[in-house]
Amino acid sequence: MRYRLENQQFEVEIDSFGAELKAVTRKSDGRNYLWYADETYWGRTSPVLFPFVGAPKNKEYRYDGKTYVMGQHGFARDMEFTLEKQEENRIWFFLNSTEETLEKYPFTFCLHIGYELAENEVKVFWRVENTGSREMYFSIGAHPAFLCPVNGEEDKLGYGLHFGGLTDVIHHHGNTPEGMAVMEDEVLPLDNGKVTFTPGFFDKCTYMVEGKQTGEVSLLDKEGNPYVTVLFDTPLFAVWSPEGKNAPFVCIEPWYGRCDAVDFCGTLEERDYENKLSAGEEFAAEYRMQFL
Repeated sequence: MRYRLENQQFEVEIDSFGAELKAVTRKSDGRNYLWYADETYWGRTSPVLFPFVGAPKNKEYRYDGKTYVMGQHGFARDMEFTLEKQEENRIWFFLNSTEETLEKYPFTFCLHIGYELAENEVKVFWRVENTGSREMYFSIGAHPAFLCPVNGEEDKLGYGLHFGGLTDVIHHHGNTPEGMAVMEDEVLPLDNGKVTFTPGFFDKCTYMVEGKQTGEVSLLDKEGNPYVTVLFDTPLFAVWSPEGKNAPFVCIEPWYGRCDAVDFCGTLEERDYENKLSAGEEFAAEYRMQFL
């Protein structure tokens, strides 16, 4: 079911399936900033990644002496959430663990996702509750896709990114056939914090940026003006557009977790960036998107 939040400037649409943000529309001219999930390129708009970000190595992981199968980005994005409450400018959904999820992920949980619209900003809230009796391990992340180009151009060449406070970006990539992280440092040079999309910019990799290098990334139009800014305080983030497709969108993705490295051979507890909750504890985080 679709739900809406709106104010004088914007209208926001959220689907209870996946609790996924589906549209952010500026009322003055009808501009929608979000990708519209055309499966020719990618059939999603802004899925939540839970309880895995990326995939474990060989799409399986080990915990408490047992091996479990887990696909890319977990399962929450493909499940129906329940409306928790809706207010004038805020809405909350929740998802409880089920017998089906326990077969793939042996922890009981309640995942809450909230959205708040204030002026030109959408704030996204995550709350993860460990409703079981043992420690719980998880990752969570965002995957919002923003239209690029946004002004009717043929492609996104000449558009770009601005990374707040950086002179260069040190990144890793996930360009193996299995999508695992290659942990060799690569440098993305910036010009006054900016980089411009050139042919092949996204053909090599997903740009995975670790170490809290910045918490502010903006998409720029051809004139160098920001039209979307994502603000976050996560340990890492990614920038992605489908390799080799010249897709008309770019994802800016705040993450608490990532795919396994190519040489990883440990257990669930040993995965990089894995989050841990004791029984009855709660994890809370948020990120913001500003639209100009």
